[in-house]
Amino acid sequence: MNEYHKIQTVFKRDMTNKGKTLLMEEYSLPEFEFLKDCPWVFTEKVDGTNIRVILEEGRLRFGGRTNNAQIQITLIEQLRHIFEPQLSKLVEIFPAGACLYGEGYGAKIQKHGGQYGPNQDFVLFDVKIGDWWLERFNVEDIAAKLGIRVVPIIGEGTLADLVETTRKGIRSQWGDFLAEGIVARPKLELRTRNNTRIITKLKTSDFNGIH
Repeated sequence: MNEYHKIQTVFKRDMTNKGKTLLMEEYSLPEFEFLKDCPWVFTEKVDGTNIRVILEEGRLRFGGRTNNAQIQITLIEQLRHIFEPQLSKLVEIFPAGACLYGEGYGAKIQKHGGQYGPNQDFVLFDVKIGDWWLERFNVEDIAAKLGIRVVPIIGEGTLADLVETTRKGIRSQWGDFLAEGIVARPKLELRTRNNTRIITKLKTSDFNGIH
């Protein structure tokens, strides 16, 4: 099952200082500049580790963003606790198989993982069946059926709105701390000429020292 694609930052990075700051208004993809005034949907970027929940031929397995990624044993145990009892339900929902993409987060995952709480958990952000990415309402429906969280929508707007919102900083839906950032995608699923999904992100840390 496919590894999750890299999410491109909106703007290019200034490599004269090791990419620590953004080159504002220099879009990293021409598609971002073309679509900058279109409506985008913003979701909270969770500071964790990318997880794939893969259903193939009625069997479950778990992976990181790439096939070589290592997953903490404690997180694997939590994923098993969440999904293995629901295997029959997953097979019913996805008779041809599917891949659920999400973030493993919580204590001891990333530097600030403890802000999300003392335990480790999983939040869903994408579902793919074959070559098809499901729409947001389908992802929400699947999350509801499985009793799991889905990354929260925190707003909509243009890419200029995305910049301003991230620059100001947003409070996380998990507690009284700044969210890691925002993931944005067009309201209508779109792809580039090489069939790459159009989806982007900005991190709160991208604006340290930028006013």
